[in-house]
Amino acid sequence: MSYDEVLAERVRELLEQTEEITAKKMFGGLVFTVQGNTVVGVVGDELLVRVATDDTPQALARPGARPFEVRGRISKGWVIVAGEVLDDHVLNDWLHLGRKAAATLPPK
Repeated sequence: MSYDEVLAERVRELLEQTEEITAKKMFGGLVFTVQGNTVVGVVGDELLVRVATDDTPQALARPGARPFEVRGRISKGWVIVAGEVLDDHVLNDWLHLGRKAAATLPPK
């Protein structure tokens, strides 16, 4: 599966404003890591976001959000966001949520 290169570049530019990131091809797309932990990814034209357990209900209530499923199983700690809702403000909010969740993990 390919990924939306325009969305990936938007994500890269926003994340690089605040921290050093690494981009890796994973999940059939491109993921962005901080200190070795995935913050977000671009899969197709959608955003994959790491979400803390406590933030999951509120995250799933947002427009365009749904659980991340792998082989029919919901993957806890991850949310998929439809690309069409990702204007700059909304994208920045999701990146903040992903950074917040990744920051709770030890560096790899």
